Amino acid sequence: MVLALTLFLGSCGGGGAAAPGPSSMVGNPGSTALMLVASPAVMSLPAGASTTFNLGVSPVSYSPVAVTLANAPAGVQLTTNAGATAGSGQQTETLGVAASVVPNTYTMTLTGASGSVTGTTSLTLQVEPALPASFVQLEQSTFEYFWNTTNPANGLAPDHYPGSPYASIAATGFALTAYPIGVQNGWITRAQAEQRVLTTLQFFYNAPQGNAASGDTGYEGFFYHFLDLSTGVRYGTTTGLSSVDNALLMAGVLFDASYFNDGSSTDNQIQTLANELFRRVNWQWMAQSDYPLVNLDWTPESGFSPYNWQGYNEAMILYIEALGSPTYALPASAWTGWTATYPNFWGTYYGREQLSFGPLFGSQYSEAWIDFRGIQDAFMRSKGIDYFINSRRATESQQAYAEANPGGWTGYGADLWGLTACDGPGNFSFTGGNGQTRTFKGYAARGAGIQDSFDDGTIAPTAALSSIVFAPGIVISTVQAMQANYGSYILGQYGFHDAFNPSFQYSGVTPYSGAVVPGVGWVDSEYLGIDQGPILLMLENYRSGFVWNVMRQNPDIQLGLQRAGFTGGWLAGTPTVQ
Repeated sequence: MVLALTLFLGSCGGGGAAAPGPSSMVGNPGSTALMLVASPAVMSLPAGASTTFNLGVSPVSYSPVAVTLANAPAGVQLTTNAGATAGSGQQTETLGVAASVVPNTYTMTLTGASGSVTGTTSLTLQVEPALPASFVQLEQSTFEYFWNTTNPANGLAPDHYPGSPYASIAATGFALTAYPIGVQNGWITRAQAEQRVLTTLQFFYNAPQGNAASGDTGYEGFFYHFLDLSTGVRYGTTTGLSSVDNALLMAGVLFDASYFNDGSSTDNQIQTLANELFRRVNWQWMAQSDYPLVNLDWTPESGFSPYNWQGYNEAMILYIEALGSPTYALPASAWTGWTATYPNFWGTYYGREQLSFGPLFGSQYSEAWIDFRGIQDAFMRSKGIDYFINSRRATESQQAYAEANPGGWTGYGADLWGLTACDGPGNFSFTGGNGQTRTFKGYAARGAGIQDSFDDGTIAPTAALSSIVFAPGIVISTVQAMQANYGSYILGQYGFHDAFNPSFQYSGVTPYSGAVVPGVGWVDSEYLGIDQGPILLMLENYRSGFVWNVMRQNPDIQLGLQRAGFTGGWLAGTPTVQ
């Protein structure tokens, strides 16, 4: 049997993962052939890093097999992880890349042997530039943001820090993903992570649900976007059940369900709570205005928002979760409805054909958890790319936009770019001596695209840094330039402050946060949880693929992708669960 090898479209620096490579089998006459399937069969790593992948063995009676790697460059090593169960047909391999390996694309042959019976499969490795040491420190500092600022009594993560009296459930979803990253890097122990996650999930599991205007945490399995950081109930009188923020919370919940799986009583508790929380989310109830499209939110005072989620934006992960729900699943037509508006956002922007959404968070949120390299839905198959390649083009377009600098903003160029939703100096308008009026905003969705464009000169480090998996070359140089030129003003205890604006150099005004520094411009003093989260997850994905690797194992995510029509790549190596 030969498995088709799809065209290698790239990696973190340039494209997608392929389907499992061709397998061949060699054995004694009359023996049963040995087949191997690596998932994923195409991987990307920076020099000096390592990642894990799954090796499927068939017939299962041969597993585990002894493995060797041929045609690999010096410095690339393959190690079989301990713990594979005899006869399971599955084993985990670790691929390590020494810092000395030259960035390039390498095609290698993996051979598995069980006695005299052998089988082979292809592996493609894209080696990316090594990550500078300062980036690893940035990742650790950003992890410490979640570890130190989250309320340890209930696991709620503040919307912003310092001074936030309310939590963001989306930031809490990032926090739930942050703790295993801390374990993987030795920044906290597994026991510490287990306890923090268990506390968080127990809080949500036991939190009061109801349709009252106050005193509840959520309704119909959803939770209010903002919760009181101490009491955990709805914050204020305008906060709604934001469907997309719940999707980001549930992404963290599902991630923990897949990561904490060692069979201990604590991990069993975590899995039970996580799975139950996901099963409570009533996606069908939230799809009221134009079923099966999902409403933006619901409040006790006003009911459902009249607006629905349609593409293209950050809600892609929402529909994948809703399609994969074991209790309140939306039909496959929900994905058809979500993508029906894609043609309005498809076009060429600064020389790159793409599905466009101006703020970069629209690409980063879903892809922080889900590995879209090499898997395609019907729309992407029709365009010959995948969402990962699309996000690379969006990233490169933002750099090209900054180089063109149509707004004439101070400092913009090849090494200063990055527009997304972030803090800003405040709502101000100033008219200069040339008669030109400059308008600025506080927190706003800034972006550059075919639609959804707004730019007031405010740069968010998360916009570039969270795109490191898509375009590492331009991101690394940009972040290094930010560190060199603005570092003492925009870096703090927990990494980058949320934003800065070199064009905002107006005296005699009080910005919403931060300060105006003469000769530098406005610099923020706050951190935002939903901007810190993508930085942490994407840096770890670039270094090891860790978050993607864990999330690929989640059956609810697998099912959601399959129901949405995704095929190919690593998904071809998963069971059909629908």
